[in-house]
Amino acid sequence: MSRRPVAVDLFAGAGGMSLGFEQAGFDVLAAVEIDPVHCATYHYNFPQGTIICKDIAEVSATEIRNQSLIQQKEIDVVFGGSPCQGFSIIGKRALDDPRNSLVVHFIRLVSELQPKYFVFENVKGLTIGRQRQFLEELIICFQKYGYRVKENYRVLNAVNYGVPQHRERLFLLGSREGLALPDYPEPISQSPRASLPYLPHAPTVWQAIADLPDIEQYPALLETDFCQAVYGTPISEYTEILRGWKRPRGDYSYGREWHPTLLTCSRRTLHSPECVARFRSTPVGTIEPVSRFLRLDPYGVCNTLRAGTARNRGSFTSPRPIHPHYPRCITVREAARLHSYPDWFRFHSTNWHGFRQVGNSVPPLLAQAVAREILKALGQSPAMPQAVLPRPDSQLLQWSMSRLADYFGVSRHIIQPRSRRKEVI
Repeated sequence: MSRRPVAVDLFAGAGGMSLGFEQAGFDVLAAVEIDPVHCATYHYNFPQGTIICKDIAEVSATEIRNQSLIQQKEIDVVFGGSPCQGFSIIGKRALDDPRNSLVVHFIRLVSELQPKYFVFENVKGLTIGRQRQFLEELIICFQKYGYRVKENYRVLNAVNYGVPQHRERLFLLGSREGLALPDYPEPISQSPRASLPYLPHAPTVWQAIADLPDIEQYPALLETDFCQAVYGTPISEYTEILRGWKRPRGDYSYGREWHPTLLTCSRRTLHSPECVARFRSTPVGTIEPVSRFLRLDPYGVCNTLRAGTARNRGSFTSPRPIHPHYPRCITVREAARLHSYPDWFRFHSTNWHGFRQVGNSVPPLLAQAVAREILKALGQSPAMPQAVLPRPDSQLLQWSMSRLADYFGVSRHIIQPRSRRKEVI
């Protein structure tokens, strides 16, 4: 069996891009993430890799190599999506803005690790108006360090890659001098409402979540985010894949030990009677006027799932869509289905952190499509791993931010906590 190519994930979050690259055939041997809640989730879902819980500004290439199984191996790809907050104005450079220092450290680690390829992922807004200067500076900077960049950069929509969600993200692809630049993946699906004759439709919301148990029938979910439950019959191949009933062609991920009858990431939200009445009266595909939440259309796709914010960014709750058939918000597991995460993948046990982790991540199927193009550029055939990864202790997923900060040996204030303000609903 040929060697699986080696990858490093910077700004790893919960691991959406890592999972997509693993599914394409890469071994993601190291990941860097500053948030201890994300680090715990990453460690649980990727026990074969090393998660470095640290500010990327303080991480060196030597540390990444020595703390992981990479050691002296050549790295095939480095990928990640650093936050970008400061943009250019006339006479100033965006990369000189201290708010963009994380981007500078992404570039630094690419130059130090010297991977064959890199993938920089970010918001669509970087391609619009004055912010495009930021990308031009970024490309020049990579070229300075010996990397060619695909200058006709593209914004990819997850719905075009088999995900039941409209979500647009920018991907910037680069290669070391002397190596072929990768292509962008061609769309393999379209929105269920679109009518191109040559593309199949992406799964609908209902095709993604119809078989999940009715959480109202499980009182235990008022106190915890998991319990034994009875699932329905999948009504789509998409659901069969996420349930683990079948492995799709082209999936080269490791097997996982898990319990298929355990419903996880499904803690119930207690809505007030007034809120339930408002949700019930909201037609599908429209916005509920008080909460401003969208009632999902069962025959369409999900709107872009977003993350909540910490205290220093307003302490906003993530806008959680309303279930298409029940007068309640969707669960973290239902959001994960709409994001293309398999059911064995678990998130933090609280709804706030769980939705934040889903909303901040790249859908695995979208990442997988990009990763396949990197694999093609490498000229390697993917290899199926034989190992089945053990299921780590899920206790880490129950711990608070401060306790996890102590566990990973970082400051309790490395991420500002969310202030406990009362939610609208």
